[in-house]
Amino acid sequence: MQAFLVSTGVVALAELGDKTQLLALLLAARFRAPLPVIAGIATAVLVNHLLAGAVGTLLASLLEPQVLRWLLVASFLATAVWMLVPDKEPADGARLARFGAYGTTVVTFFLIEMGDKTQIATLALAAKYRTLVPVVAGTTLGMLIADVPAVLLGRAVAERVPVELMHRIGAVVFVALAVLALLR
Repeated sequence: MQAFLVSTGVVALAELGDKTQLLALLLAARFRAPLPVIAGIATAVLVNHLLAGAVGTLLASLLEPQVLRWLLVASFLATAVWMLVPDKEPADGARLARFGAYGTTVVTFFLIEMGDKTQIATLALAAKYRTLVPVVAGTTLGMLIADVPAVLLGRAVAERVPVELMHRIGAVVFVALAVLALLR
């Protein structure tokens, strides 16, 4: 039980103000479908944290830090470009992206979480407690505690701020994160 509770608290605190909170807000504003976005976050984080706990140490021992940094920069830039791609309006007028709210959220959250501090925290906590399931359940819950309010806030923001402006702001922020990752 301690592994679960500590994992939940550590990741919820680590996630506050993180780039994935911004991504949750932007996806909620883009799709205006909170349940698929929240389900996508949960799916992506669960898979990502399972991988972190199971094979994270192996990857860290095989890849140079420089390679990991370049992968992070590329994922930030890819997300920035993705934010600028306009949605196509189908004949019925509903706003749909190529993969829908759920699929887009799963893919973007999974990629953005690669090498993130919460993924590293999951790896460290799994090593410390030597138990995968309680740690992954806790870190996933911690992410949801931090990101679900951003999804719900994103819907309110979307009603007042044009989605295109949100996309441009998000793209600029992700380019800035790429530059910061490159300079570290």
